Amino acid sequence: MSLPTRPETDPEACVISTHGLTHSYGRRVVVENLHLQVRSGTITGFLGPNGAGKTTTISLLLGLLKASAGSTEVLGLPPGDPKALAQIGALVESPALYDHLTGLENLEITRLMRDLPWAEVDRVLGLVHLAQDARRPVREYSLGMRQRLGVALALMGQPRLLILDEPTNGLDPSGILDMRELIRRLPLETGASVFLSSHMLAEVEQVAQDLVVIHRGRLRYQGPTEQLGAREQTELLVRVGDPAQAQKVLAREGFACQERDGKVVIQAALDEAPRIAACLVAGGCDLYELSPLKANLEARFLALLEAP
Repeated sequence: MSLPTRPETDPEACVISTHGLTHSYGRRVVVENLHLQVRSGTITGFLGPNGAGKTTTISLLLGLLKASAGSTEVLGLPPGDPKALAQIGALVESPALYDHLTGLENLEITRLMRDLPWAEVDRVLGLVHLAQDARRPVREYSLGMRQRLGVALALMGQPRLLILDEPTNGLDPSGILDMRELIRRLPLETGASVFLSSHMLAEVEQVAQDLVVIHRGRLRYQGPTEQLGAREQTELLVRVGDPAQAQKVLAREGFACQERDGKVVIQAALDEAPRIAACLVAGGCDLYELSPLKANLEARFLALLEAP
């Protein structure tokens, strides 16, 4: 299967750029020859099944691990560079919180350590909608509230890049909805680019403009979210009153077709649609729908993972 990738992007327009990024644990290669170009100002979904190498890649981007090979720039600087880290907010796996302290006190510790103004605490509490619960002990927080507090901590200092690793993991449907809406708002309200790691395609596709898909440490797709579900259009779907009659009419005109779930699928390009419609109407068929048949996004995603 050919893998669509984004055309070369101006490095200055990227918040993350890697070339041949590789990391091994002994003989086991967990990230192999990754070439990533993550655009500034977007939400980019970083997708792959558990064990695909997502968390290892994030650790390499943050300078927590040293690459075995390849080069990486984050905000135009090497991973782990103090100037880059000062502009990055990260929530990797579960947030590290002091349960006996309030949400406000957890944020205050970070504010003091980073010598940030007091107004920064109020700002991030407002962004994650925790202002009313700020004075409650964190041990009383739901899992969703704890995750939102973790995002608030990552937002301290107004980072240019926000890296979120599985922020909806373990959340109930209400918590997932809250987190989804929060992530969707962040680039608009803060100007930060968001690099969102997840194994849940259904969640990521609702918020991300771009997708990066990896499996077994290798890049399988990189590009706009909507293009993952697209393909060269070679099939058209027709809904008619009498599918059997439609098949006879189309066969006489030389079109290969078959019935699926009460509809007729035709092997034809989109520019054949006007002629197909005219043939069906002339053949006495009641035509209710004629549309391109698109690949299901989830099916395409799974196909990428199954590719050798």
